[in-house]
Amino acid sequence: MTSPDKTGPYTLVFDLDGTLVDTAPDLITALNHVLEREGLPPVPMASARNMIGAGARKLIERGLEAEGRTVTPADMDRLTTDFIAYYADHIAVESRPFEGLLDALDLFAAQGHRLAVCTNKLEWLSKRLLDQLDLSRRFAAICGADTFGVQKPDPTIFRETVARAGGEVKASIMVGDAGTDVGVARRAGVPVIGVSFGYTDVPIADLKPDRLIHHMRDLPAAADSLMVPQAAGKALR
Repeated sequence: MTSPDKTGPYTLVFDLDGTLVDTAPDLITALNHVLEREGLPPVPMASARNMIGAGARKLIERGLEAEGRTVTPADMDRLTTDFIAYYADHIAVESRPFEGLLDALDLFAAQGHRLAVCTNKLEWLSKRLLDQLDLSRRFAAICGADTFGVQKPDPTIFRETVARAGGEVKASIMVGDAGTDVGVARRAGVPVIGVSFGYTDVPIADLKPDRLIHHMRDLPAAADSLMVPQAAGKALR
């Protein structure tokens, strides 16, 4: 991988669910807890994975739709509150970092690059999850849907995350698994690495990320290929 004295430090900005951590087991358990309280059958793990990625409320909506149910806005508020309370208490029962992630993060850190999280998960839930997995200390910034009042793909959340991490947008890369991640990168004018093992109802390859990886061991090389030597005086886009 290119050394920082060649490129200067970059900021690698990661999505959380389906990119850093396989959170599907605990999210779907929380969803099924809510569905069970409504007298509905559980959603199978395999079919529920692609429901993840747009926040708790959307996950519940998709779970209800799978059972042919709709609810009032007031009921949705209640279900979302119940979901978050249950999920917060069971946030890292089965959730684990994807294989190869820790080695990749160690390499980036050793070479002087900054690491940040930019997710549509609530900030406090994101920090609780990363704390319980002993990952929080690796990131200079952990920003969620409520941190700046906007969500991906609004580029403001990306720019502010990079700033909070102490980096520069012109020397940053987004890493994610879904359309919101590709979208925020495009709107912020930065390259994006897609991961094929996450949660999305549209295959990430169809969204044309600048690089596509199928395992975290391939992330350092993909990131290196997108890092522009600062001495060349080039912009990323």
